[in-house]
Amino acid sequence: MASFSTTTEQLPVRVFGGPTALFEYGGLRFLTDPTFDEPREYHVPGGRLTKTAPPAAAPADLGRIDVVLLSHDEHPDNLDDSGRALLAGVPLTLTTPGGGQRLGDGARGLADWEPVELERPGGGTVTVTGVPAIHGPGPREEVEPITGQVVGFVLTGEGLPTVYVSGDNASLDAVELIAGRFGPVDTAILFAGAPRFTVLFDNALIVLDSVQAAQAARILGARRVVPVHYEGWAHFTEGREQLLAAFADAGLADRLDLGEQG
Repeated sequence: MASFSTTTEQLPVRVFGGPTALFEYGGLRFLTDPTFDEPREYHVPGGRLTKTAPPAAAPADLGRIDVVLLSHDEHPDNLDDSGRALLAGVPLTLTTPGGGQRLGDGARGLADWEPVELERPGGGTVTVTGVPAIHGPGPREEVEPITGQVVGFVLTGEGLPTVYVSGDNASLDAVELIAGRFGPVDTAILFAGAPRFTVLFDNALIVLDSVQAAQAARILGARRVVPVHYEGWAHFTEGREQLLAAFADAGLADRLDLGEQG
């Protein structure tokens, strides 16, 4: 792996399979899209989702979680049964406006560009801003009725690196908008995996593929990219090898960091 500046090295990211990652930022511990069920099938409208690999850790192994960054609550590959149970013990879940209503106490929905300030241990604040994400090809107004709302997040704070968590986003146009407001980004946690379904959008991508993840890294000026959401489910069509190849082909191999596993 490449060597990064002290600022980046101070932000280790633990990845657990699927979209789930844990990192500490400004003294607060953040968990993305919690999925801790064992391999199984989930019946969803129009078909099924198959989880193929166990999580790298159990919720009880994680320690304190201060905030869950939940890109959306409606798909079990982003929030499964174990993940829902975990939310009950977390003080704050940030998610989509619709998800904030569905999940109730402890959940807050963020619209595009809406910030929330969180108190840091020892003083100061961390700002989490909701940013656009589109879970499929084409305009949001055509995609959301089919795959639902999704939100990404940007974390900022005085003396802290800028962190972007993409959520299930397939739109490089959205990435351009985010880069325009917050770039360059120190660490980008990018959901990838190139998931496709024959019954959705004529089998078009509903999240970034590996080549697009490398393009997103360049757009963001990201000094480090930690990919998630590319393994452990049958609907992912690209995995680790394709990510490594895409970043190498783009001349960005030194920016790709597969995170601390488990």
